[in-house]
Amino acid sequence: MAQELQHIENTQGKISTLEEARARFSMIMETKTNLQPDSPHREKIERAFEFAAEAHEGQTRISGEPYITHPLGVMAILSTLNVDATTLIGALLHDVVEDTGVTVEDVAREFGPVVGVLVEGMTKLSALSYDHRSNEERQAEYFRKMLLSMAQDLRVILIKLADRLHNMRTIDFLPPKTRQRIARETVEIYAPLAHRFGVGKVKWELEDLSLKVLDPIAYRRIAERVAMKREEREEHVLKFIDPLQNRLKQEGMNAKVFGRAKHFYSIYNKIQRRGKSFEEILDLLAVRIIVDDVTSCYRALGIVHGMYTPILERFGDYIATPKANMYQSLHTKVLDREGHVVEVQIRSNEMDLVAEAGIAAHWQYKEKGDQKAANEDPALMEYYNWLRQLIEGSKEEDSSEEFMRTLKINLFTDEVFVFTPRGKLIQLPRGSTPVDFAFAVHTDVGLTTLGAKINGRMVPLSEELHNGDNVEILTSNTSKPNVEWLRFVKTHRARSKIKRFYKRAHFEDSVQLGEDMFKREVQRVKKKPSTKDLLELANRLGHNDIESMWAAIGVGDLQARSVVDKYINLNGKDQSDQVAIKKQKLRVGPTSSSGVRIKGSDNLVTTFGRCCNPLPGDPILGYISKNRGIVVHRTDCPNMSELSKDKDRITEVDWDAGPTDTFPVRLRIVTEDRAHLLRDIAEVLSKQSISALEVNLRTEGTIGIGNLVLMVRSLSHLSKLRSRIGKIKGVVQVERVSVADVV
Repeated sequence: MAQELQHIENTQGKISTLEEARARFSMIMETKTNLQPDSPHREKIERAFEFAAEAHEGQTRISGEPYITHPLGVMAILSTLNVDATTLIGALLHDVVEDTGVTVEDVAREFGPVVGVLVEGMTKLSALSYDHRSNEERQAEYFRKMLLSMAQDLRVILIKLADRLHNMRTIDFLPPKTRQRIARETVEIYAPLAHRFGVGKVKWELEDLSLKVLDPIAYRRIAERVAMKREEREEHVLKFIDPLQNRLKQEGMNAKVFGRAKHFYSIYNKIQRRGKSFEEILDLLAVRIIVDDVTSCYRALGIVHGMYTPILERFGDYIATPKANMYQSLHTKVLDREGHVVEVQIRSNEMDLVAEAGIAAHWQYKEKGDQKAANEDPALMEYYNWLRQLIEGSKEEDSSEEFMRTLKINLFTDEVFVFTPRGKLIQLPRGSTPVDFAFAVHTDVGLTTLGAKINGRMVPLSEELHNGDNVEILTSNTSKPNVEWLRFVKTHRARSKIKRFYKRAHFEDSVQLGEDMFKREVQRVKKKPSTKDLLELANRLGHNDIESMWAAIGVGDLQARSVVDKYINLNGKDQSDQVAIKKQKLRVGPTSSSGVRIKGSDNLVTTFGRCCNPLPGDPILGYISKNRGIVVHRTDCPNMSELSKDKDRITEVDWDAGPTDTFPVRLRIVTEDRAHLLRDIAEVLSKQSISALEVNLRTEGTIGIGNLVLMVRSLSHLSKLRSRIGKIKGVVQVERVSVADVV
């Protein structure tokens, strides 16, 4: 059926009139067995088509066809996925609010509130203004809106994917630069989205169409060589299938066995990224077996392995451990009697439906449009939870670039399956670390992570996890996240929780500092404001509470003296009655005694951010604080992104440290508990002539935790020191943490 509909879509020629569009619509409806004339939904879909045709009357596409051909094409694609009638109606109407005088209220009144939600979600995605922002900022806003729309009703993403696929099928009418941009976005975002939601048939076509635009020469060469090899490959596949089909029948199994086509983009990817030759890829044959149920899947696997030699290291059981997109199947590779490698996939009919249609399969039997029932589907709830976590994480992102990077990471399809000590399965993106695992288990576990064991062995927190690993997280109530973790965590959940922790910690520090600064200033004028006075003052300054005002003073957004002046004015006192407040004198000199040089001025006080404690060699920037001079931060400091929003207060600074200047750095060491560990650490420090301001070593269970505040000359000096400490027997982790951290 799917091939038939795609044939209808691609080969029936250009539609020139509304009558031709109606004929195409009727042809599509006839192919969908659950929408025959006696279906209760057919009349509503036909009414939606006429509604859309009337709304778009007089509008044409760049190809010259009536505009109705686009929503009709989107509806045709979705009909191959066996979606419910509500989704088909939403597809037909998805552009009426954006491009015509129809409102969302009109749609909801005519076709129901659920269709109204779908159309409104699609309309919001199209209402992106092209203002002064960069393309990346507009793209980030677009995908944020898409996530929010999907969170209301997942069927929005099905319509959007079909919308993109139809546009890719008709992309030849667009200018070359526009085609390149759309194709790049399609292969980087939409194809992974299709995979993430399990819509395999859409994903494959999106990738192939994108390749045709992005690398037309490679696409043409692959197409030609696949065509040349087709007869030879089909002959080999038949030699494999026929005896296998007979054996399955003899065993009393109801099974369909057929060869699988290789998609051009998949071939291209293996050539480009895996360094395989074209011949290697095409020589590898692919077969799929479809059976009735799970038990039959494993029976069929036994038959395949009994007839042909299995390549055991290439076996994958995605029935016991499904992929995040609900995909289930048994994967194995065997050698046939002629020595060819054959990829075999074995799955049930239901698994095959999910593999092809993914999330769309979960609406196939929900033709009554029961949204509550759909939302209670366990598989759909998993998707909604994933979306909510992604949206929650995106709120913590500090730039469009960071948001898009996080989105792409979370659309990567490769996963690892690891286990908790109690045997619970945790799915994570490939490349994840124990820190990602800890936050996946629970936020509190992540926030108190101290160390980790993989398969019983102590490992650094940056260690990459692999399939089947048993991971144990060691926690401590005195531990807290390290900003260095942001360098290696992979999941948006871990990244957003770490950033949120540091933002809150920064806020609390700013509140305390701001309150202290205000109290010092107000004491000089011999005033003691009440809580009521302070709240009124905060409101006058645009803050909802007193803490927010303290924080604004602490980060330099408000000057303590000015706030005190405002308070006195509120109480009817003239500023001339105030006690004189001495201005802070700035240190002067050809270079700053702090070890940094300020671009354009050497007459400013400089301090180092306690949140990141930079060392010579760290890339740095200065933040001009109104009361604290220049505060120097590392460029990768978690607070720098927030501070840099006020670009006028960011200044360039350079290191100007002498060869004997030293700077404080705190190291956290996690080790296996053993005797004489402190002695060995002291010996390393002595050999390196390192001055130690603090040495603290304690044990928690079977591990030791060391906290050292040391004076080092530079980043390279620190790197050498960490390397030498890391070589001490039993030491598994040496982390740089903030000097301000209390652990």
